[in-house]
Amino acid sequence: MYMLYYMITDKLKQLENDIRKIKSEISKLGPMRPGTLSMQYKVPAEKKGPYFQLSYTHKMKSRTQYVRREWVDEIRGQIEVYKRFRKLIEEWIDLSIEYSQLRMKQAKEAKRKGK
Repeated sequence: MYMLYYMITDKLKQLENDIRKIKSEISKLGPMRPGTLSMQYKVPAEKKGPYFQLSYTHKMKSRTQYVRREWVDEIRGQIEVYKRFRKLIEEWIDLSIEYSQLRMKQAKEAKRKGK
C-alpha cells in the first residue's frame, strides 16, 4: 500500500549516504588552485626563453602569474585537486536536487495516502 513511499525513503537514504561520502572526500582534499598552466616563450617564433605561466579567473578577475620551474609539479597537482573539488561539488548539487525532488514527491504521496 505504501510501497512507493518506502521505495522513496530507501532512495533518500542512499542519496544521503552518497552526499556524506562526497563531503568526506572534499574534507580530505589538500591545497588547490584554479587555472591553466602553460609554457610560453620569450621569443615565440624561435621558441627561445621558455617559461611557465599560470592563468586563472578568481572573483571575476582574470590573472596571470609566472611560475618557476621548481614549482611546476606542485602547481599542476593543486590544479588537479581543484578540478576534483569542482567535480565533487557538481555531483553534490546533482544529488541534492534529486534529494529535494524525492522529498517533495514523498510528501505528496504521504498526503495522498493520508499518512
